[in-house]
Amino acid sequence: MDHTVRSNIKIGAAVNVVQKQDQGTGKLTQGVVARILTNSPNHPRGIKVKLESGIVGRVQEIIG
Repeated sequence: MDHTVRSNIKIGAAVNVVQKQDQGTGKLTQGVVARILTNSPNHPRGIKVKLESGIVGRVQEIIG
């Protein structure tokens, strides 16, 4: 599923995100979506979300 399209990402979905400080290394962090922060319908670098753990990052993979 395309991680750059906002409608594909649902609250409660498991995702892998890249945090701002990890963009250079590409290190991914797994978590569950608590809030969707990007307002536009799509974003080329991934939709920005806040995970239940409080981490903010851009979705790179939708797990389920």
